[in-house]
Amino acid sequence: MPMEYALKEVWTGVAVIAVMFALFYYIGWWSSKKTASEDDFYAAGFSIGPVTNGLSMAATWASLATFLGVIALILKLQVPFVYLWIQWAISIPLLTLLYGTSLRRMKAFTPGTFIKARYGNGATLVIAGWMMLIMVMYALGQMIGLGQAFEILFGVPYNTGLIVAGLATLGFITMGGMYGASYNAAFQMIIMILAMIVPMGVIMKKMGASGWWFPPLAYGDMVPEMLKAIPTFFDMKYDYRWYFALIPAFTLGPVALPHLAMRVFTSSSIKSARWAMFWFAVFLGTLFTGCYTAGFAGNFFTATTGAKIAKPDQILLIMNVYYNPGLIAAFVIGGAMAAGLSTVGGNLMAIAGLMGNDLLGVLAPNMDKRAKMKWGYVTLGASGLIAILLAFKPPAFLVTSILWAFGLLATTVSPGILLGVWWKEANKLALMISSIVCGIIYIVISPHVLPSICIGKGIVAALGMSGGLVTVPLSFALFILGSLSFNRIGALSAWAPTLEDRKVIDRIHGWGADYDEKRYNNNTWAIAAAVVCIGITYWGLQPWA
Repeated sequence: MPMEYALKEVWTGVAVIAVMFALFYYIGWWSSKKTASEDDFYAAGFSIGPVTNGLSMAATWASLATFLGVIALILKLQVPFVYLWIQWAISIPLLTLLYGTSLRRMKAFTPGTFIKARYGNGATLVIAGWMMLIMVMYALGQMIGLGQAFEILFGVPYNTGLIVAGLATLGFITMGGMYGASYNAAFQMIIMILAMIVPMGVIMKKMGASGWWFPPLAYGDMVPEMLKAIPTFFDMKYDYRWYFALIPAFTLGPVALPHLAMRVFTSSSIKSARWAMFWFAVFLGTLFTGCYTAGFAGNFFTATTGAKIAKPDQILLIMNVYYNPGLIAAFVIGGAMAAGLSTVGGNLMAIAGLMGNDLLGVLAPNMDKRAKMKWGYVTLGASGLIAILLAFKPPAFLVTSILWAFGLLATTVSPGILLGVWWKEANKLALMISSIVCGIIYIVISPHVLPSICIGKGIVAALGMSGGLVTVPLSFALFILGSLSFNRIGALSAWAPTLEDRKVIDRIHGWGADYDEKRYNNNTWAIAAAVVCIGITYWGLQPWA
């Protein structure tokens, strides 16, 4: 890395990071004293209030993808990626509206808890297995970002920064369980907002923006200068199906993210979970105003200074080193690390919950709860180490592994959760077949396995999400049509939803013992949805521009 882009005041950076990690470890230690049961470890005793939970949700959602990866892709794709990223923000409210509060009523630790209650043990093994793979891929992106932050902060090689940052992160997460993850994430979100908004105001003022004091206004009067520097900045450059493809990948994928769902489950009440959505939108929206400004500024910076950025993921950090004093730049790098730490915490806690509560609930149902918690801790640590090892050979953009994981999640997990919550006909065998088949197809047609048969071309294909336009609707269609068929074949009656399975749906929607067979049992809309999904799949398979 060129020395002019490294932080010169190394000891200032050391002091900032040391103070931050000391606070994170203190919160983890304080939280560990409150962790005495499964409810405490996996769901913070179902006790987190709306403001704290809103901060935690925003922090877990934002991740290093917002601080580094998104800005890097705005640098590469320019305005089209801004349009795509905006709609991702609806995923958490959708999660709450579509199933979060329903599963909160059954005091679920993870979405896998619902899968087990609704579909049984076989489906739990399949879905929990996919979720654990996806969480490791998600954590991989955060580990890459942490390594890059240490690289630019201390001027050390990327691999060294990765090992130090990764192991330090595992320590405080393992210590505090979900209490620690929740309170640390809330504190980290405050750091993220300050580290993004305030320094970007200073940078935009130096670039000549009159609205520097408020990020959404920061670059309004700079548009003419941007068009002179980069005439194509605002152009829509890609096959329009790519924009459509990101709806299933960006929206339906995050809807099923277990570490985000777990934030809803930690709420002290259903009302608290809904209010947390309001605060989530406020805090995340505030952070995003700075994120989009940084993407604009990054393009303007490279176009007007002629700077060559070898690692686009570092553009925000580089601009702060270039324009701001060392202390401010160190604080921004600390904010980026806080973004990664909060999301890694959520990722690894989700993996611990999937192992300790879901998989062991199937494989070793009689195991003592404390033994399951210990296995959860072991799996948490092992998954973190795997993510660190995978990060030694990172992709060109750290967000690539995250975006790929979203598409896989929307393909394999989202149909089972959404249809399971809202449709009593959802069949256990149909879920397993559609999830396994479409998940394998998604992996095969991704650019990381067989590049010659991937969906889309160029960077559209390289980001790995375009395959979601084929596999996500295909998964929904197979699940719906398979359910309708299997439920009417006598030889497969063991896989059909039982009366108790159907009662689960009424209970999680708040009907209690008032069961009605006709409720959530309309097949007309399901068939219509399957037909539409087949049409979208066919559309996605046509040659791309």
